[in-house]
Amino acid sequence: MARNRKMEMGMDEVRQKKQEIRNEISTFFDSLPADQIEANTHIIESRLFEFANFLESKIVMLYLNAENEVATDNIIKRSFEFGKIVVLPVFDAAKGIIQLMKIDNPDKDLVTGTRGMLEPNPDKCKAVPMDCIDIAVVPGIAMDEKGGRIGPGDGMYDRIIPDLPMTTRKVGLVFEGQLIPQVPMESHDKHVDIIITEKRVIYKI
Repeated sequence: MARNRKMEMGMDEVRQKKQEIRNEISTFFDSLPADQIEANTHIIESRLFEFANFLESKIVMLYLNAENEVATDNIIKRSFEFGKIVVLPVFDAAKGIIQLMKIDNPDKDLVTGTRGMLEPNPDKCKAVPMDCIDIAVVPGIAMDEKGGRIGPGDGMYDRIIPDLPMTTRKVGLVFEGQLIPQVPMESHDKHVDIIITEKRVIYKI
């Protein structure tokens, strides 16, 4: 019993630390001029489209960014120009269900999902099995050089990543200022293989 209480205290401390990091990253974003955010995003986008694993992939899982995540609007549009099959996740937080769905037109195929964010419309888009994904580009509010990542706290991508094939490259996009020395990890937290920032590409594979 005492050991369980100690573990709970440890997890509470980790979650508190994660929230402190989220707050720090929010302050970091607030301090960046809009033109700097745009410039950093453009460089990261260019690096992704020069990245061999991305260029060679056919079916790519992307994300629609939330607050304090690298914007992906243009990445999604350019992926169609590169002949990619674009897949986005659909989250049902209440049921704990995650599905991947193929979109053909971001302007017509997206609706507001259960989290209040745009997601593929299940009535229009086809489901895609996890094991079909060649490369998965995942968001993060903060990451470390070992591939540890912090999301908004809903744990959705921690549930997607382990269901993807081992051969699927998991790529995180963050600004250099979102890199921290060490992400406090919980048992359910999952790593990415590669991180792309506006300054470098970090390989963890």
